[in-house]
Amino acid sequence: VQLQASGGGLVQPGGSLRLSCAASGSIFNINVMGWHRQAPGKQRELVAIITSGGTTNYDDSVKGRFTISRDNAWNTVWLQMNSLKPEDTAVYYCAAVSAVSIYWGQGTLVTVSS
Repeated sequence: VQLQASGGGLVQPGGSLRLSCAASGSIFNINVMGWHRQAPGKQRELVAIITSGGTTNYDDSVKGRFTISRDNAWNTVWLQMNSLKPEDTAVYYCAAVSAVSIYWGQGTLVTVSS
């Protein structure tokens, strides 16, 4: 499975961004996809996940502000980020989980600053 993340950039506090993760390869094996982020000097943390059944889960810090969604074929997963805060600044990574492995895409930088 290959993952290509895009959509990062510079945004002012309170603004919005939409990240995309395009999946290719053996995507029929994917059970869960998600977004993680890593801020400077901090460990990578889980932001949101979505299962093959459509169940979603979010870190408490982004609940009510971020929405994860996907197309039915697992070709693309999106992360809609609203009401962005400076503490959301990080490199965002998409990941895909199958029964046998975890796959990571390259990161996309999100900077929230005035």
